[in-house]
Amino acid sequence: MPIPQALEALSQFLGERLTRSKSELDQHGRSESYFPLTPPDAVAYPETTEEVRRIVGICAQEACPMIGWGAGTSLEGHGLAVHGGVVVDFTRMNKVLEIRPADMDVSVQPGVTRESLNEELRATGLFFPVDPGANASIGGMASTRASGTTSVRYGTMRDNVIGLQAVLADGRVIRTGTRARKSSAGYDLTGLFVGAEGTLGLVTELTLRLHGVPEATSAGICAFPDIHRAVTAVMEVIQMGIPMARIEFVDAATALAFNAYAGVSMAEAPHLLVEFHGSPESVAQDAERFGDIVADHGATPFQWSAREEERRALWALRHNGYYAILASRKGARAVVTDMCVPISRLARAVEETRADIEASLVPGPILGHVGDGNFHAILLVDPDQPAELEAAKRLSHRMAERALALGGTCTGEHGVGLGKLPFMRAEHGEGWDVMGEIKRALDPRNLMNPGKLVPPPG
Repeated sequence: MPIPQALEALSQFLGERLTRSKSELDQHGRSESYFPLTPPDAVAYPETTEEVRRIVGICAQEACPMIGWGAGTSLEGHGLAVHGGVVVDFTRMNKVLEIRPADMDVSVQPGVTRESLNEELRATGLFFPVDPGANASIGGMASTRASGTTSVRYGTMRDNVIGLQAVLADGRVIRTGTRARKSSAGYDLTGLFVGAEGTLGLVTELTLRLHGVPEATSAGICAFPDIHRAVTAVMEVIQMGIPMARIEFVDAATALAFNAYAGVSMAEAPHLLVEFHGSPESVAQDAERFGDIVADHGATPFQWSAREEERRALWALRHNGYYAILASRKGARAVVTDMCVPISRLARAVEETRADIEASLVPGPILGHVGDGNFHAILLVDPDQPAELEAAKRLSHRMAERALALGGTCTGEHGVGLGKLPFMRAEHGEGWDVMGEIKRALDPRNLMNPGKLVPPPG
């Protein structure tokens, strides 16, 4: 509901940087996936940590909810103001604050996007490796504990955020972590905020671990007769210890979507897309070893290249996969599943998921970061057909149950938001209650992104 006193005070403080225009409210009320339009009461655009602290103070005084916003690319409704309130949009806090090449780390504001950060780093010989596909903001990536195509080698945001600054619900500004490579000094507060989805506070600065740009890179693609042989090939490659930087799976339906969207000519078959980092000699050797292994599983000859333009074209194709799949059914919205299982259970998980989709009302191409056991079914629904949405949700529920039964998780990288709330009790048991207790300790009035991640109050 509207909080007029808070909005009046914020307007006096921020001026034109507090907006209630319908277009901006609608922009901040949309999700990339199937959730309905849920506009906030206002959008605030801070430029400094001190301004965020003042926004929090005003909102806290009037019991006005606050929701952090980055690039708006999340898929589980994380940024929707389901209880009204103010969206705090960090796009103006987009500075790279300090690059420290000798220590291989960098401090940034939360609105910096991963692509703009790597542009800033180009002259240093370093890069930030976490690549979820979308040009997401660093703050949003940290808040959802994002990962993506390169996590099989470089880890997730959990591994690459070494410290941060956050404004708590009571207005305190805290710093977590240090720039030291290790510490035994108490609770890991950085880890607590990475993945908290803005429910514990608003992150206003992050310190990130950087990596050296590899001397050489090669990438390639191959097709398989069926899903089973593609996924078992992945398992063997991992077990053989071949150091992949990326290994992505797309099924036959996704390959067809790529063809229509990007004008390529992939076979109607499952494919693996792979990349190697290292020296010129090592990436060639890794590509040859990979080709030998996948050939034993019936793959087409592994076509790889060290040419930069060919590599970029391959990953542009993969990064646009979500939009290619959406375009394959005109006017569709998507329910996006995000299960992650131990590698030894991956083939079973993918095959049973494919069988479920084929027996359902809705199409659902599959793709994912199979190198770490994470894959997605993009369940396409007609927004004017409620029965399709219900069928997709039932499918999603079955997939989450399957992931948990196989020792995995309902969300490998997208986070909880609204979409994965129904599965949290089954995954965490009483641990979910502990998350709620932490939330109440730091945000007793439930003002920070309410309705997400933790059990509802009371």
